[in-house]
Order: sequence, then C-alpha cells, then structure tokens
Amino acid sequence: MKPWHELGVAEAGRALDAGAFSSVELTKHLLARLAAHHDLGTLLGSDPALALRQAEAADARRARGEQGALLGVPLGHKDIFVSRDLPSTAGSKMLAGYFSPFDATVLERLGAAGTVTLGKLNCDEFAMGSANENSAWGAVRNPWDRARVPGGSSGGSAAAVAARLLPAATGTDTGGSIRQPASFTGITGIKPTYGVCSRYGMVAFASSLDQAGPLARSAEDCAILLGAMSGFDARDSTSAERPPQDFRAQMLAPRVGASTARPLAGLRIGLPKEFFPAALDRDVDAAVRAALAEFERLGATLVDVSLPRTELSIPVYYIIAPAEASSNLSRFDGVRYGHRAAAYTDLQDMYMKSRSEGFGAEVKRRIMIGTYVLSHGYYDAYYVQAQKLRRMIADDFQACFRECDLIAGPVAPSVAWKLGAQSEDPVANYLADIFTLPASLAGLPGMSVPAGFGAGDMPVGLQLIGNYFQEGALLHAAHAFQQATDWHERKPAGY
Repeated sequence: MKPWHELGVAEAGRALDAGAFSSVELTKHLLARLAAHHDLGTLLGSDPALALRQAEAADARRARGEQGALLGVPLGHKDIFVSRDLPSTAGSKMLAGYFSPFDATVLERLGAAGTVTLGKLNCDEFAMGSANENSAWGAVRNPWDRARVPGGSSGGSAAAVAARLLPAATGTDTGGSIRQPASFTGITGIKPTYGVCSRYGMVAFASSLDQAGPLARSAEDCAILLGAMSGFDARDSTSAERPPQDFRAQMLAPRVGASTARPLAGLRIGLPKEFFPAALDRDVDAAVRAALAEFERLGATLVDVSLPRTELSIPVYYIIAPAEASSNLSRFDGVRYGHRAAAYTDLQDMYMKSRSEGFGAEVKRRIMIGTYVLSHGYYDAYYVQAQKLRRMIADDFQACFRECDLIAGPVAPSVAWKLGAQSEDPVANYLADIFTLPASLAGLPGMSVPAGFGAGDMPVGLQLIGNYFQEGALLHAAHAFQQATDWHERKPAGY
C-alpha cells in the first residue's frame, strides 16, 4: 500500500472499508503532516480534538456495519464556507474570529457522509484573486516551487491537496477559482453547472457566478465528492431542482460503441481557436496539445469551433462580479457584521474606518468598481451592456455544442508565476482568467485535469467544458485520460 498521505479519496475509502487502518489513525497522520508543513500557508483554522471526535464517530459507524466511500475520510474546507465549530473568515480581517451559528450546506452534507474536517483552508480575501496573495493571513506557497503562487482563490485547498497534506478539499469557483489553482498545482478540480451545489453558507462574492466544487487527486475522487456535495437545497433560491446524481456511476458508464482501447470512441471535442491565441505560452500550448493527442488515441475526435466573444469575457466579468460584490459586501458595516473600528466620532466615521481597516486592497478595488458601474448614469452604459454580452457568450457556447460534445483548451495562459510578480499589476491577474471566465459567465461545468509540465517543471492543466448538467460526461472523459496517463499521480518533491 502507498503511504497513507498519498491515498486519494477513493483509495482511502477502500482502505478504511478493508480495515487497513482506522479513521482515527489516518486523521492523526494527516494532522501531523499539516503541522509539519504549516509554512506553506494552507491552514487557517483547525481543531484536532474535533477532528478526532469526528473520526471516532466514523469508526463507530463502520463498526456497526456501515460503509461508504467518504465514511471516515479526512478533508479540508476552503474558508469561504461558514461552520459552527471553526472560525469562518473568508480570508479577511473583516471576519476575524467569526463563528457561524450554522454550517454551510456543502459542509453539512459532507459531514453527513461521514467525512472528517481537518481544518479551514486559506483563500484570497472573499475569493477575490488569482494567486492567493490577497489573504489577510498571508500568501499560500505552491508546493512545486515555494517561490511561486498556487493560483487562486482556492489556493490553500489546491496546495494542501498537491502537497499530500489531505486527500481532497472543497473550493469555490466564481471566475476560475477551482480550475486555475488545480492547474497550477497539478491536481484535478471541477466546477459544476451553476446551481448544482448549494450556495447556502458560502460567503458571497458574486451571487450569479459563485459555485462550490471539489479539488482532489483524480476525476474519480472529484466524482465521489461532487455526488455528496450536490443536490437541491430549498434554502438556496438558485439551487437547481434536480434529483441526486451518482456522478461516479456516470463517470464509469461506458460510451455506446466504445472499447477498452478506445473508451472515448465517438466523443467530439471542440477546440475554440480563441483558446489558442498567439499570447498563449509555448510550453502550455505544447502540454495541452500533447494531452489532446492522447484523447485522440483514446478514440475522441477533435473539432475546430469558435467562441468569438472570448476576449470580451474579461471586461464583462470584471463589471458584473464587482457589481455583485459591492452589493453583497455592503452588509459588512461594523454594525451588524464584521470588524468594527476601535475609535470613531459618529456613525459615518465608524462605517468608513471599519470598512477601510477590515477590507484589503483588492476587495476595496472591486467594491469601488462595482459601486461605480451600478451608479446613476453608468448602470445602463456598463452593467446592462455587460449582461447583454453575457447572454451572447452563453449563446456562443450553445452554437459550439451543436458541433461537439465537450470543449477543451488550456486553463491559463501560463504556468504559475513568482510570488509578488503581479501584485502591483491587478490587470495582469485579471488577464490570467481569460480561458476560465467564459464558462463561468455561461454557468457551464468546467474542470482542470493535469496534462503535463511547462517552464520551470511546473504543472499544466487541461480545461474541459461541458454543456449544462453534463458533469458526468466531463468526469468520464477525464477519467479515461487519467487511466491512460499518470500526470495526476505526479507529486512535488519533498512531500
């Protein structure tokens, strides 16, 4: 058997079922690894006693004859999900020391499945960022190269999984915040269709875009986690009213006409020309095209398609998302929620000082942009136009899906950059999201699959995008690819 910390979700679940070790033993092992590698900056809050109680409860359930793919499996959770037993900060000083009176639905459902919570994981403040350098609690480091960023905003989740500190973690994706860090750290991550996972208990950034999803070692692990996380929630008005899905079964279901050697026979994969621009780094282009050649060997057919409004996705996103953020974050006023300034003269002064002290630079920047585009005289010129273009971007995808089953391309234009390299140029960070934003704006499912390595021996991810509620098709294609390659099994040296 592999060392315990190298086991993914499915492997750990099978080992627990077989009695190879107990959940308590596995939890103690992983808590020790989290402590030993605290300098990666992944962990924000942990309660070892709580984790061990949950592990003991899982072992007791298994002793009574219960089994389950997630029963006793330890996980970490992005600190954007509120929880009763651990602080929920959203990576911000504004929520320092905040304890929620309830658990987020995603955490509630994973807890019911028997998972163990190892801790809350670092993220960009209020999920705003592409490098995990915006956290009030310090930057997260990429375990492949500690001088580089892990991606964001789910950088703490991605780095912890990549460093084998835990088998998997939850994340959220608003404009690429699962897929991009998964790509930068060489792991697998999926953002499901908007509405598949409940947003209840997720600290809101942009309500029409935010979606939860798993980051793990493999497509199989993601399928297991997504099955437990998802499903209709009456407490979330944007939750999709669909019956529970067995994504692992969908992943394993063979295609009609497929064979062992060609499991993807008949699958048409669209390659938008806009996803392979001249500005795409050569090393990333080479890794992605090599992965696509493997998909061809597995039976898939590559089809040229077009998403003509890809470049417009950046200005559209950075109008809509900040607009929603400015509204959502207005609740943090020092009165009802969040940090309150220690000294002030009147109510207006308290508002100003509390928000100035509590929010970081990037959050302030997006609040100001959002307030501007929603203000009188600019709403029609900016926000309304952006929403019209958003609809057109979604229409472009539907035109593509008439010619193909899935869409593929790079996750990001480059591999992970050096810490601090873009901290003085927020626009450079924004441009890094050009390939992930279109699917987010359209509400489509997308995932990042490890596809090789680029400059500096840094991981490169392949992005797969499916039509609405086609998570099973995405996972099936990714799983077939991972059965034929070992990119997802590579790990950084020293971990």
